[in-house]
Amino acid sequence: MDMNAYLSMFIDESNDHLQSLNENLLRLESDPEELSIVQSIFRSAHTLKGMSATMGFEDLAALTHEMENVLDLVRNSKLKMDSFIFDTLFKGLDALEAMVQDIVAGGTGKADVTSIVASLQVILKSDYSASKAAQAPAATAGNAGAAPSNASGAMQLDEFQSSILQQSIESGHNVYHVQVTIRDNCLLKAVRAYMVFDLLERNGEVIKSDPSVQDIEQEKFDFSFSVFTISSLTQEELQGQISNISEIEAVVVTVLDVESLAILSNPSAANAVETSKATSETAVRAEAVREVEAGKGQTAAAAAPAVQAAPANVSRTIRVDIERLDMLMNLFSELLIDRVRLEQLSSEIKRTDLTETVEHMARVSSDLQSIVLKLRMVPVDSVFNRFPRMIRDLAKSLDKKIDLVITGADTELDRTVIDEIGDPLVHLLRNSVDHGIETVEERLAAGKPETGTIYLRAFHSGNHVFIEVEEDGRGINHERVLKTAIKNGVVTEEQAKQLTPDEVNMLIFAAGFSTADKISDISGRGVGLDVVKSKITSLGGNVTIDSAFGRGTKFSVQLPLTLSIISAMLIKLGSEKYAIPLSSIVETGIIRKEQILHVHGNKMIKFRNAIIPLVSLSRVLESPDFNENEEQETEIVVVRKGEKWAAVMVDEFIGQSEIVLKSLGTYLTNIEAISGATILGDGYVALIIDPSALIK
Repeated sequence: MDMNAYLSMFIDESNDHLQSLNENLLRLESDPEELSIVQSIFRSAHTLKGMSATMGFEDLAALTHEMENVLDLVRNSKLKMDSFIFDTLFKGLDALEAMVQDIVAGGTGKADVTSIVASLQVILKSDYSASKAAQAPAATAGNAGAAPSNASGAMQLDEFQSSILQQSIESGHNVYHVQVTIRDNCLLKAVRAYMVFDLLERNGEVIKSDPSVQDIEQEKFDFSFSVFTISSLTQEELQGQISNISEIEAVVVTVLDVESLAILSNPSAANAVETSKATSETAVRAEAVREVEAGKGQTAAAAAPAVQAAPANVSRTIRVDIERLDMLMNLFSELLIDRVRLEQLSSEIKRTDLTETVEHMARVSSDLQSIVLKLRMVPVDSVFNRFPRMIRDLAKSLDKKIDLVITGADTELDRTVIDEIGDPLVHLLRNSVDHGIETVEERLAAGKPETGTIYLRAFHSGNHVFIEVEEDGRGINHERVLKTAIKNGVVTEEQAKQLTPDEVNMLIFAAGFSTADKISDISGRGVGLDVVKSKITSLGGNVTIDSAFGRGTKFSVQLPLTLSIISAMLIKLGSEKYAIPLSSIVETGIIRKEQILHVHGNKMIKFRNAIIPLVSLSRVLESPDFNENEEQETEIVVVRKGEKWAAVMVDEFIGQSEIVLKSLGTYLTNIEAISGATILGDGYVALIIDPSALIK
């Protein structure tokens, strides 16, 4: 049987199961005693394992099987969940997602997951399971490293770390004890240590370090440290690569077997050897049983369709390839252009029967347009559902306590917008976690609950969707922002004195702007919120900030419902026709020459108790056959970009119309005021004006 025919279905369903596993594991972490959640997790893992085995992705099936064995003990009350188990299962999920992505990219779904499998097998050991069923331990994989070194120079390992290393040795993997000495004249020894750890983690996994990772990061060590690590590198490769790091004085890499591991980590060497032998025999027997069970499971799965009748009305939904929806939208776009053309011809011919037919066609096509647009609408949940796991991992890495509250996840947006909005939201949420929410100590000192809260909301308003990211953290320090902006040349000291609080808030969207004190994986990397603003602007939206120092910050993102068909105001400029999106228009009007003000060489007009710039569209577009200076009165369109307004001079208003956006590709890329084109009812092409490019 050719399995390639089922590959796209396998990928879609695998992603669904992985998302379900992530969500339910997060729920279980909040309520570890709720066995119904464990049942849901087990079912998803079991289904994923069967699908993977059927498709021939053995590595995917094998890892899922190991995770399933742990979950089976939990659901049968033979094992209690703890932080070590949760962290191991989450690492397993990350590996499964990476395998599926490799399959999407045309790979085989293979990956080196030996360290994760070793951790899962340690959890499955009878002594671990028995102890965890009796009590929930305080020690975890993350804090177990706090145990002090003993006097003899050996590094004390706890029971679980020792078991992981033993399992890895028995499986034939490279296990090393690495001692590193940094030069005593090194000024940034924590940075050099970080480079060593980064090298080790890119090529394997660090099981234990002495001193602890936290102490090393805070430079609470002399000039040497040691680690136990599982690595894909040979002894010579590891020795050479660490030695090549700047300011490393000496490196000693020791290859470990079971006996040397016991001597280094535990004085009871003989007991450790006996334990490892018993564990090895148990692992062999367990593997044999798993192979038999896997064979039975596949046989049963293959036989099931022949004997089980599908119940009526199992599902009233079908999966449709997104390319087909795009094709449907393109065909409807052509239909819309022809409809507008027919309406224009009908008004010219003035035949009653033709007019009635065209009107009926307009009503039907309007209904069809509504259906086509709804088909392309996707709940923002498809983007939001990855954020709880991200917030959990970030909070753990920064040692903060954070709750993420999501509302309005069923709000729908056009697929093209959904595809683009994910990365900006990731930036905003990471900013909220790092810059916004304080540490537990800071929150308690400020009289706040130790757990910070981030709210992620989505809701409709008119023809727009609003997405808000709000947290109850530090808020924006205006004084600090202004100092940084002046230092970076974003504003001058004179300009800074005239800025309103809202304008100061918006300074954090300047390119490369960051108030981070140190570079980290989360912030201070020179890639700031300017990425967010530029992406949202390119989608036809805008973002605003509301902040109160000491109380929190709210980012509000406004997005159009769809980017395919929009309402626009058609205008003339000389002999050419243009379209301006209605979503950017505040109002239209007429001004006389004497109403135009000249401020520092720029044309301005009074509008709603404010002075706003007057933009010459003919100059921007270099239109040769229209000169606004010759006109005594000129029509204007007042457009808005965030909180900034501008009046655009035009020749004549044609009227409102629904238009289909068409990309210009590489044409007119040197004119920033043009965002696309549309075909009008008379068959002519009208360029679409980008109002945000006209407002500086």
